[in-house]
Amino acid sequence: MADTPHDTELLIIGGGPAGCAAARMSASVGMRSILIEPDRLCRTLYRIPALNNVLGHTSGPEFADSIVAELKSTELCRLELGRHVTALHADDDQVVVTMDTSAPLTAPHVIVATGVGPLQPRDAAWITAPDGLSLPPLWKAEAGDAEGRTLLVLGGDRPIGTFLRTHPRADIHLVVAYPPGDGYKIEEVRADPRVSLLPVQHLTLHSDEDPLSATVVNPVGTEHTVKADAIYLSIGAAPTAPSGDLARGTDGYCPPTDQHPRVVVAGDLRSARFQRIMTALGSGSEAALHVYYATRELHAKG
Repeated sequence: MADTPHDTELLIIGGGPAGCAAARMSASVGMRSILIEPDRLCRTLYRIPALNNVLGHTSGPEFADSIVAELKSTELCRLELGRHVTALHADDDQVVVTMDTSAPLTAPHVIVATGVGPLQPRDAAWITAPDGLSLPPLWKAEAGDAEGRTLLVLGGDRPIGTFLRTHPRADIHLVVAYPPGDGYKIEEVRADPRVSLLPVQHLTLHSDEDPLSATVVNPVGTEHTVKADAIYLSIGAAPTAPSGDLARGTDGYCPPTDQHPRVVVAGDLRSARFQRIMTALGSGSEAALHVYYATRELHAKG
């Protein structure tokens, strides 16, 4: 195969744990990379005060600081922060990534690790809400927002456990409303006395009432009203893949096995089932090694 000039050996889209791990691993095997991130590196980690499943770290900001410091000292990785990817094109010879500056970047391979973004009530079929209603996710709530109050939490996603661990002695009451299919998500908070679990078939929000209220239809069809001092979201997230040559499933996620040979998907973008910091780090590192060995094989055939 004839050598083709590229901007770098590997393009990485997304600067979360998976993307940062990919950049660090690629540098460790001598590969040059460019990492593109529209926000700050590891931005989500800075919003997680308490960690319970990451080796060596119990604080999200502390862990993020360590990742950022290490990556910024990695000379083989060039950072493009504050940049959005508008298009991705893969062909037989290379990948072309276009940024919001209209400047294209080329490489033999790309790792896409753009992760997920929070859902709103309009995105959940089991919730009816007033037009345009936008609610904050639970991870944005501070201790003062919850102390001595009843919070209605829509959805049983895992940030509930993080919130409770962050405020272990707070006098709070969470009423967690969730569809039966999400029952597996609330196992870690089931035993917490500050949590009341509310499986629902459907929930209708009434945003113009004080106190705030919702009409709930439970799984057997009985209807009743729930009142709360505030309402927060924990209904999950949706994939945030860039436009272009990415194979997407019906759920919007990008299965790694369905992608173009020059496109590797890492982190939360792969699936809703394994969205953990540790799995993101591992998949980002593995993705970089996949590219490294693929590149060596191509060179051997050239």
